[in-house]
Amino acid sequence: MPLFTSTPSRRLGAAFLSLSVAIMSLGAAVPAQAEGTIRIAEQFGVVYLLLNVARDQKLIEQEGKKEGVDIKVDWLKLSGGAAVNDALLSGSIDIAGAGVGPLMTIWDRTHGKQNVKGVASLGNIPYYLVSNNPNVKTIADFTGKDRIAVPAVSVSVQSRVLQYAAAKRWGDKEYDRLDKFTQAVPHPDAAAAIIAGGTEISGHFGNPPFQEQELAGNPKAHIVLNSYDVLGGPSSSTVLYATEKFRDSNPKTYRAFIAALSDAAKFVSANPEAAADIYIRVNNAKIDRNLLLGIIKNPQTQFKITPQNTLGLAQFMYRVGAIKNEPKSWQDYFFTDPALGAGS
Repeated sequence: MPLFTSTPSRRLGAAFLSLSVAIMSLGAAVPAQAEGTIRIAEQFGVVYLLLNVARDQKLIEQEGKKEGVDIKVDWLKLSGGAAVNDALLSGSIDIAGAGVGPLMTIWDRTHGKQNVKGVASLGNIPYYLVSNNPNVKTIADFTGKDRIAVPAVSVSVQSRVLQYAAAKRWGDKEYDRLDKFTQAVPHPDAAAAIIAGGTEISGHFGNPPFQEQELAGNPKAHIVLNSYDVLGGPSSSTVLYATEKFRDSNPKTYRAFIAALSDAAKFVSANPEAAADIYIRVNNAKIDRNLLLGIIKNPQTQFKITPQNTLGLAQFMYRVGAIKNEPKSWQDYFFTDPALGAGS
């Protein structure tokens, strides 16, 4: 099964950018960009399809013209919520794309300061913890011989969901019981390891299309955990967020961005075939098109911008001390916007 591969140059570039923004974050923050400019950081996977469509169809630019603004859009690709959060706090980007876990971390860290909050969801998509170890049937079967690849240790939504699952099985006091088995690996590299086998990486908590490629590419690969089972149903695992300053200083650009996301969600729902082609084109993805279509058309997948079922994970993080500020409602950590509707 051909993979959406990560070339050495891409990995090196992502690592260099991650290091650069981390260093920048130690100094003074760069001021927010002026109205009409937006810098967006995404990561790997179909979970970023709405951004791919907005980019390919130039929806942000189109919505900007309706607001009377010529918007210049810059796109960056990073790996892991920690790198994305560093980029946002350093002022290197305006819109961050990552999981609910990284959002809660940076919301808590900036509470009463930069006031980072969620902008929108990128849809409800199940994430699978896949293993190629036949002896691993449940999370209780992982041992010291196993390593579970995640995009960012502890910070990523995959790490947080794994902790949430551990807490449900062994109690809150042992929520981090599996942390010692996790290792930060970009999704493309982790998928290659699961498919090839023979490495210390025997588990990967990923996202589409990598999890589906693993299941199709290695007969030993199987699902150990579904994020929906942990979170209690369909949920917005991947979201977008920004600083309060960017939102307040760029109201027209911000509105155009939200409108473009809504346009993209409608486009994907109505045109899954065209959306698949856009994903392949934008990402230069070497992926089986039928497999990709199966992901987009999966009945469990819903492309919409309204956050859903995020509060349980957020309150779990507070309960175990991963964040200091207690979220009472999803609106505590998302900006209020009529376009988002009734979230949760």
